[in-house]
Amino acid sequence: MPFALYLLGLAVFAQGTSEFMLSGLVADIAADLHVSIPAAGLLTSAFAAGMVIGAPVMALLSLRLSRRGALVAFLSVFVVVHVLGAVTTSFGVLLATRVVGALANAGFWAVALAAANAMVKPGLRGRATSIVVSGVTVACIAGVPAGALLGQYWGWRSAFWAVAAVSLPALFAILRTIPGGRPAAAETSARKELRVLREPRLLVVLLLGALVNGGTFGTFTYLATLFTTVGGLGAGWVPALLALFGVGSFLGVTLGGRLADVRPGSVLFGGSAALLLGWVLLAVTAAHLAVAIVLVFVLGVLSFGVGSTLIPRVFAVAPGAPTLAGGLATAAFNVGAVLGPWLGGLASGTTLGFRAAPWVSAAMVACALALAVATQRFPARRREAVEV
Repeated sequence: MPFALYLLGLAVFAQGTSEFMLSGLVADIAADLHVSIPAAGLLTSAFAAGMVIGAPVMALLSLRLSRRGALVAFLSVFVVVHVLGAVTTSFGVLLATRVVGALANAGFWAVALAAANAMVKPGLRGRATSIVVSGVTVACIAGVPAGALLGQYWGWRSAFWAVAAVSLPALFAILRTIPGGRPAAAETSARKELRVLREPRLLVVLLLGALVNGGTFGTFTYLATLFTTVGGLGAGWVPALLALFGVGSFLGVTLGGRLADVRPGSVLFGGSAALLLGWVLLAVTAAHLAVAIVLVFVLGVLSFGVGSTLIPRVFAVAPGAPTLAGGLATAAFNVGAVLGPWLGGLASGTTLGFRAAPWVSAAMVACALALAVATQRFPARRREAVEV
């Protein structure tokens, strides 16, 4: 695998840490900037909204740049806004940096996924994608806990400085390793790339990605509360529980990337069926701590294994619009990351309590599996398209 893929993964690690680390910093930010905790929570919502809206928009705006130029531009903006966030005393300015940072992050993701798929032969694209996506899983394992520790001992601003510092080596390395010329796909116009939206298989794969990722985050968001209130887990073990899910997700991305190149259908259908069963089992056995903890690891493997398999499929059904495809894939997965927790939160207000979250995840995966089965005979508009 090209070394540049691992550099893209390093940048994604920094960006993933930034996206998720606020869960442990919101209270400190609220106290320091004299706002309420719900107001500080808008920082997370603003980032998610920026990712959803920014991914396809930034992808189209980057078409006139080389991939190296676009990656460097997006990552440079990401570094600058984190430095501004670290020094500002204004909540309004901090909120603005989160929006701009999300737009830059979304643009970077779109171009990075397109670049990763262009660096390798078609039979290795699943593995190449998994290397980039693994940056997010490593962020869940190490980056987010490290950000929380920094915030605890040196204040929340230190976490922003750390994200900027980790991004800099990736920035300089991308300058030296990513080709500077414009790829052939960049010769197309935004109008031509937008034509890919007429491909029904693309829309199906994007919806599958949103549903699977929605199921993942629909429970992951409430995992700590589920285990402490239903399973009786001590609060001190929560970081270890989240890290266990992160380790499973890293393994899932790694295995899913390899299997996606040789048995994509098996990963999608078999993995989704196993994932559906896993969420149901977690809902039923949440009070049985030993069984539920094992399921957390297994569900991490399955969730990210299936989800990462869908990204190469986006590029397979949209070969003429790789940059926009990367943007749409990023947007779809972030739609799921917003929708899943929202539905899980609504369901937790029922008599099931937080046990409802894995039932919501199971329902979303069931919809994805049913959609994949129902659309197997969709006609492909392009010869290069693969079966969903």
